[in-house]
Amino acid sequence: MNFGFIIFLALFFFLNFLSNYSHTTEAVPTYIQHDCPDTTLFAPNSTYQSNLNALLSALSSAATDDADGFANATAGKDPSDRAYGLFLCRGDVGTATCRECVATGTEDILRRCPDRRSSVIWYDECMLRYSDESVYSVMETVPIYMMPDAGDIAEPDRFVKLLGEAMNDVAGRASGSESGKKFAVVEASFTSSQKLYALAQCTSDLKGSDCNTCLRAVIASLPQGKQGGGSFTPTCGVRFELYPFYNASAVAAVPLLPSPPAAPVNEPKGKSNKSNVVIIAVAVPVGIGVSLLFLACRFSRRKATKTNEAIQGDQSSVNGITKAEFLQYDLATIQAATDNFSHQNKLGEGGFGEVFQGRLPNGQEIAVKRLSKSSGQGVGEFKNEVALVAKLQHRNLVRLLGFCLEGEEKILVYEFVSNKSLDYFLFDPDKRKQLDWSIRYKIISGIARGMLYLHEDSRLRIIHRDLKPSNILLDSDMNPKISDFAMARIFGVDQTHANTNKIVGTFGYLSPEYEMRGQISEKSDVYSFGVLILEIISGKKNSCFFQSDGGENLASFEWKNWRAGTPLELLDPFIGDIYSIDEVLRCLHIGLLGVQEDPADRPTMASIILMLSSHSTKLPKPRQPAFFLQRSTERQSKELELDESTSRSMPWSINEMSVTEVGPR
Repeated sequence: MNFGFIIFLALFFFLNFLSNYSHTTEAVPTYIQHDCPDTTLFAPNSTYQSNLNALLSALSSAATDDADGFANATAGKDPSDRAYGLFLCRGDVGTATCRECVATGTEDILRRCPDRRSSVIWYDECMLRYSDESVYSVMETVPIYMMPDAGDIAEPDRFVKLLGEAMNDVAGRASGSESGKKFAVVEASFTSSQKLYALAQCTSDLKGSDCNTCLRAVIASLPQGKQGGGSFTPTCGVRFELYPFYNASAVAAVPLLPSPPAAPVNEPKGKSNKSNVVIIAVAVPVGIGVSLLFLACRFSRRKATKTNEAIQGDQSSVNGITKAEFLQYDLATIQAATDNFSHQNKLGEGGFGEVFQGRLPNGQEIAVKRLSKSSGQGVGEFKNEVALVAKLQHRNLVRLLGFCLEGEEKILVYEFVSNKSLDYFLFDPDKRKQLDWSIRYKIISGIARGMLYLHEDSRLRIIHRDLKPSNILLDSDMNPKISDFAMARIFGVDQTHANTNKIVGTFGYLSPEYEMRGQISEKSDVYSFGVLILEIISGKKNSCFFQSDGGENLASFEWKNWRAGTPLELLDPFIGDIYSIDEVLRCLHIGLLGVQEDPADRPTMASIILMLSSHSTKLPKPRQPAFFLQRSTERQSKELELDESTSRSMPWSINEMSVTEVGPR
């Protein structure tokens, strides 16, 4: 029998097997994960439940009507009971697969989240979500789900570089269109026999700039040195593998790099018949092996790695940026975005350099933090901040979009936050009139959620060490975003405290045990948060109050009034008459609990969240706060003197920092 015909038949039957396999399984969605936020619930047989049922039915029908893989819907007339939802099918799946996935999701999400007013569920083939707030055209980077890591990759350094290039490319392609599917796939040659396959997708309703921001956020959380991985949020997702996990026949992948030429095979003369026999003998078992390997890859479940791998892997990021390589911009792009750092685009200036507003080619607004050569922050410290912030994704933390490390330039690129910083409003007699009590309460609650994420809910345990109003940015809806992580300290999973001989931070916000003995813990941040609460309620700087009231700070003033039964003496008169006395008193109470001298007496951020959200929770009685009288300034180090001279209200304060110390990882 002709050898070529044998090979043809073998390939024909193998490809036919794969085709039949895909046809028989394409309608079975593969569940990945779901998220049911522990927020408000709906009651059985309520109006919201009826609206939700109608919404899910409408989404299922939209998938049947060939909605091009995406659709959104709304159900209900009363805004308080209205349900909003959408679905997104992976860009390469067919209509039948999309329809089946959405139909499964509309049933599965109610089973997994039976009484939640907001939920999201991910499958390999689609994503479906609903909420009691509008989700259309709204970018969301939380919650974020990260697929369990696959096995280690050979030549991890070279693979990480290739992966970074592929992810940058595929993210740019997916977000490049303002309309239509925001979906792209890219393939790149890793070795002569291995290819890297990468996919990126956003919901079709997002603006191109929002899609790009979302993709940058999820790319930053991808695993390093692994054979595969993926990250997903309610509005975007990315994935990479060393096998074509998507339907390659339905979508053409753009090759990132040309495949390396195959090594030549020198065949000895006169041995062609024997070689044919050997080839056939090898090809058959290899073909069977490939089939079995394909099925194994299709059905196998990855094993989740331990949490502390993230901390151990983070050690390498001090010497070389790993995750953050996905976010690297070249200097020419930053110069073009800021009009070569023009004075007209300058937002502010602090101890570590200047901050500029810019606009990327895709229209996205950015804030560019350009470190000065005399800032004292070296390459290692710079990489520390980049690698750290790239891992943190929360709605109450400022998002790092990228960085530039080129020549002598050290530049951080952040999301642009339109309402500048909290101190810009809080300590200005005219602007703080805009901060009514509902906004101030929202700011306090948002900061608490962000700090809880840093302390307990992120992949790392982070102590911020420089929590103050100028490091709280406000978005267009006055939602707070914690910024400036140059001084942040990473703790191990079981680590509760650390010691240092070098005190850094801002005077007035340092806890007594840290300022005097160099003891760092989560309770150090809680102390700063307590001072911050008192400043938000009073509209006064702790340092200015200290100077004008005979050496008395906000905490001691409020403590005296608390014991005298006049706690509202601290209340900012610009708040007006419309406020909840119970909420104000509860916040004052929490503030006093936070500034107690003994760290053991201070609540954790988890307890503070509970105190803020549940008015039935009984609060412990506060003890006398730590007092810092005028003479304590004599103990401040040169670092604090430098901070005091550079800590002034900035038009956009992400660059206002104190002295930096990079803690050991």
